[in-house]
Amino acid sequence: MIAAKQNSAVNDLVDHLFRHKAGQVVSTLTRIFGWEHLDLAEDVVQETLLKALQQWPFRGVPQNPGGWILQTAKNLAIDALRREASFRNKEEEIARRLEQDLNLSDEIAPAGFKSDQLAMMFACCHPILPREVQIALTLKILCGFSVTEIARAFLTAEATIAQRLVRAKRKLRAENISLRAPENGDLRRRLQAVLEVLYLLFNEGYNAHAGADLVRQDLCAEAIRLTALLAEHPAGNLPATHALLALMYLQAARLPSRVDDQGNLFLLAEQDRSRWDQKLIHAGLYHLAQAGQGEELTVYHLQAEIALHHTLAPSFAQTDWPRILALYDDLRRRDQSPVVALNRAVAVAMVAGPQAGIKELECISRLPAMQTYHLLPAAFGEFHMQLGDTQKAAACYEQALTLVGTEPERRFLLNKLKSCQAE
Repeated sequence: MIAAKQNSAVNDLVDHLFRHKAGQVVSTLTRIFGWEHLDLAEDVVQETLLKALQQWPFRGVPQNPGGWILQTAKNLAIDALRREASFRNKEEEIARRLEQDLNLSDEIAPAGFKSDQLAMMFACCHPILPREVQIALTLKILCGFSVTEIARAFLTAEATIAQRLVRAKRKLRAENISLRAPENGDLRRRLQAVLEVLYLLFNEGYNAHAGADLVRQDLCAEAIRLTALLAEHPAGNLPATHALLALMYLQAARLPSRVDDQGNLFLLAEQDRSRWDQKLIHAGLYHLAQAGQGEELTVYHLQAEIALHHTLAPSFAQTDWPRILALYDDLRRRDQSPVVALNRAVAVAMVAGPQAGIKELECISRLPAMQTYHLLPAAFGEFHMQLGDTQKAAACYEQALTLVGTEPERRFLLNKLKSCQAE
């Protein structure tokens, strides 16, 4: 039992470090080798990850695990280039550049950023690519997302994401695009794509799409760290950035009460509000005030205000649902995402009753993105339960169970199904 827990802790540490270091390694190798060897760079990262998972549980975690990752990646990269004929006469020069670039500190990151990873996000969000492809490529290269995770984030088929990534790499190779942070004048044009990357990075931590845990706090913390650094940069010190950061802080404040020590999920109505992190709430309020400096109103402003109403309500029963519904109406006009429509349907049900919520869900149930989204049948199930139709509710929960990805949500839905069957 102890050994299993230790291995699990090591695996978590490896996963955390690779989320943080993979982008640095891949971006550095790609700068040196070129986009045509991006697959080689990604293979080096994966092989380094495999070595850590094989060695650390038995030999112990190195004193400087981050340094071990960079050194191992450098050695594997040199081994790889020796097998590449086009690099054989450049081995010494490339080894020198690897030594130099992989040991760069965040303090000397390009374009005035305090984080090399953040600078590389701007590099990956190249305007030669469509916006959704920029985001997918950045999540894959710099955030360590798998194709499956990206597909779930976009509510899109894995094959579609895989094709987008292949076409993106081909386009960057053909145009001989360098993986470098743009000059200051070009940063603002890429900001919206970078904000979306950070938003999706936080979301994957706040509500993971697969695995044993619902919450991945390391991803939430990393997204907040990078967004805070972006807000300090002249190109990123804008209302939209502060609004996104406010949203992250307000959402993260509720993390201590979303799951218990056994990983069981608690809905908002069931959460112990005394456990909410007041320090993070105050940080959210500060950045929401900063977001109000100017006339710009973005989807992040609206989502942050929705989170604010949930956070400041004394209890679930005292939540200002009519105001939240009005905010969702505005958000829906700006963002046609089916997830926004589903969340709005929940707000409609809280204001006008479960039958009204069902009607709203039926309007989006035929959308392709909703066909594999477990929260749609789960919401149907909840509304049918409130109406006393346990048979329909059970059928909905059974459907949701075929789509759910995380174990805490699976257990939650199973308990809901058992409640239906007990009626």
